[in-house]
Amino acid sequence: MTFKIPESVLVVVHTPELQVLLMERAAQPGFWQSVTGAREPDDADLAATARRELREETGLTAGTLSDWRLVNRYEIWPQWRGRYAPDVTHNVEHVFGFQVDRQSVATLDPAEHIGQLWLPWRAAMKKVFSPTNREAIRHLGQGASRGS
Repeated sequence: MTFKIPESVLVVVHTPELQVLLMERAAQPGFWQSVTGAREPDDADLAATARRELREETGLTAGTLSDWRLVNRYEIWPQWRGRYAPDVTHNVEHVFGFQVDRQSVATLDPAEHIGQLWLPWRAAMKKVFSPTNREAIRHLGQGASRGS
């Protein structure tokens, strides 16, 4: 069995007006999230992981990827620990933004996501289930309000 690497990316897809793309998880209907995914051995770096996950989960390739230099370390939920080596209990998540010119329809993999929507950043922040996703979207909104 090949175990997942306990290092991942979270990519907040957004427009210049801070509309955020969210996707509903197929395995957990009602759970909304940004693009996420584990680093794979063939990924040259974390930006490559982010681009691969964007392409796989949304089909989006035209946009500006930026490393927000935010890193989260969290405990892997018990139901997902079987994907990792037996001694692995925590994951390190690197946060990226992906700015697109305008809202568009993402090409979803139905095995992963069953719905999508664009929301203003504050509404998106309230809708996501993950605390780290919530904080990443908050970072987007606060950064824009400071003019950075």
